[in-house]
Order: sequence, then C-alpha cells, then structure tokens
Amino acid sequence: MEFNYYIPTRILFGKGQLAHLHEQALPGKKALIVTTAGKSVKKYGYLDRLEEQLKLAKVEYVLFDKILPNPIKAHVMEGAKLAKDSGCDFVIGLGGGSSIDSAKSIALMATNDGDYWDYMTNGSGKRQPVKHTPLPIVAITTTAGTGTEADPWTVITHETNQEKLGYGIDGTFPVLAIVDPDLMMTVPADLTAYQGFDALFHSTEGYIHKCANVMSDLFALKSIELIGKYLPTAVHDPGNEEARANMALANTLAGIVEVLSGCTSEHTLEHTLSALHPDLPHGAGLIMLSAAYFTHFAKTGACDQRLIDMARTLTGAGALGRKDAGEPMDFVKALVKLQEDCGVSNLKMSAYGIQRDEMEKFVHNVRAMVGDSLSEVDPAPLSDADVLAIYQNSYR
Repeated sequence: MEFNYYIPTRILFGKGQLAHLHEQALPGKKALIVTTAGKSVKKYGYLDRLEEQLKLAKVEYVLFDKILPNPIKAHVMEGAKLAKDSGCDFVIGLGGGSSIDSAKSIALMATNDGDYWDYMTNGSGKRQPVKHTPLPIVAITTTAGTGTEADPWTVITHETNQEKLGYGIDGTFPVLAIVDPDLMMTVPADLTAYQGFDALFHSTEGYIHKCANVMSDLFALKSIELIGKYLPTAVHDPGNEEARANMALANTLAGIVEVLSGCTSEHTLEHTLSALHPDLPHGAGLIMLSAAYFTHFAKTGACDQRLIDMARTLTGAGALGRKDAGEPMDFVKALVKLQEDCGVSNLKMSAYGIQRDEMEKFVHNVRAMVGDSLSEVDPAPLSDADVLAIYQNSYR
C-alpha cells in the first residue's frame, strides 16, 4: 500500500462562501482576475461580487476577460504579460475549468521567461524546467465539472499546432479555493450535464487508474455515488439547491482524485477531438467516447472488479438500476442509463463538424501528443487499432 497525499489548497465549501473571501489572508495586494469572454459571470453578478470582496480586502485588481471554452496558449501569454505589466502579485480564476486552468498557466508565465510551450512535457513542448515559482492562485469555481479548484492541473490548447495538453506542478495548486454552489445555479441544463459527466469521468478514470490507492478510492467512489444520485436533478431542476450543492461536492472530490491517482487515456482521446474541433465542449466529447471506451476495458478483463464496484456505486445511488451488479458491462449499462436520464445519450460528433474519415487522423494526433505514454496508467495497453476502434464505435 502506497500513496502520496499532498493537497495544499485551502477549500471554503458551501452556500454563500464567496462572501467570506475578504476575511481570508489573501496572497497579495493586487490581483489579475481571469475569466471568460462569455457573459455569465457579469450577467449574474458574480464578477461584481468578487470585486466587492476585493475592495473590502483592500486588494487592487485588473481584469482579463478573454478566455475561451477551450483555452488557448495565446491568451495565456497575453494574460501573463498583463499581470507583469500591471504589477499583479497573485491571480484569481473566476469561472469554470477554462478560467481557472488559464489562471494557473498565466500565473506560471507571469514569473517565467519564454513561451508557455517551452515547459510542456508532451507533444512539441520543449520540456524545460520551471525556474521560478508561479504567482499564487485563488480559484473561484462557478461550475461543477473539472475539479480544477482542488488540483494543480491545467489544460491548454496550442491553437496553431492543434495540441491540447495537460500540465501541472506543485506551484500551480491554488492556495485558496471558493466552492460556492450559489454560483452554479444559473448553469444551463446542457452544460450542467457536460460538466457533471466530466467530473464523473475524473472519478471513474481515477478508480481504474494503475496508481489508484486507498485514498483515491475513497474520494472516487463517493463522487461517483453523488453524481449518480444528483446529476439528473441538477439537469432537470437547476434551482434545486440540494442537487447543486452535492454536485459541487462531487466535483471537488473528483479534483482530489486527479491528484491522488489521475486521469486515464479517455481524457487524452477527447483532448484530440476538441483540439481539432474547438467548438466541441470537453464534457460532451467525453460523453460521446465513454460507452465505447469503458466497453473496451470491460472486454479486456483487466479491471473487472473495479468496473463492478463502480456499477454498484452508480446504480445504487439513485434510480439507475440494481445494487447487485455482477458483470463489468453493468457499469457501461449504468453509464448509458445515466446519460439517458440527463438527456445527453444522443450526442453526435457529426453535429460538431467531425467527419468519419478523420478517425485515423485522431489516432495520429493522440500519438503525436503523448506517444507511448498514452496508456501507461490504463488497466491494459491501448494499441493504435484499439484507439481507432474506440473512435469509430463512438462516431455518429
């Protein structure tokens, strides 16, 4: 039994926690606020509430509001320059995974020279060591999807190379995270579903991960249970505070799973889809791939008991099926049923401009990004033929 537990983030969880931000020992006197180019954080007053808290804390701030749903390197570099030029000494990510991931990457580049891709450890990255500690990061999440408020990971797309790569070091853990379900009440039904399944797959992948351990299992199974029970309600009754709070908790638990074990190749396969088709929401891409992906591993026999455990946890939490699941494919059946209950079982790659004849291109892109490390933490190796089959079987 071995595990490495290091999660240095202070997490303030619960309804109304944003109102307590000014009471915290914030890590600087001038913040760069990083948020999306969308309208929601302004429309629903979340940005105003953050600015009010910073004024109460006597903290100055500068706004950088250009982040895309699939964040890109150019905005990381632009945001870092703004942080340097403005004399910011910490960074606040306000929004979903794209804003907080970007805040982490901006914080890194605000203290280090060169190009962000100089430090990437996969694909065309130059694998250079980070010489200077990133600026401190505060994460304020308005979605229940990525768990990025509780982990060091950030996923950014190199828009010209069409590479979407994850990265993280100890210095990109947020020092403080606010998880306030009140900020999630306005997320539309489709995005609630996409984000909820992203959190689910962080936990399910973490549970079948080769590095899964007693600690990661605790968080993963609880997250899976909560999502099975509360995601359909959050989708169909978005004003339900109990469902929103429990999805927020499931999301944060899933982020901790990513620290203690990690994601498997499902996330890498999706990153290729949304790197080449950036209009595709990450969670939607994961949903499209998931049945074929987990069916593949069910057929390998490499993680039978783990799949059965997840089937029992997912089906036992709500009205999705039996607690007495006994076959690996029972997990796939429970997964598909949950997608049906959330209204996302009929998502089509073709609706996002993806063509069937691109499947081999996707396989090539996957290998170019991560090479032989693709399945090093998977329960069983994935060949190029396996990857192609998963893409083909997922296509509609």
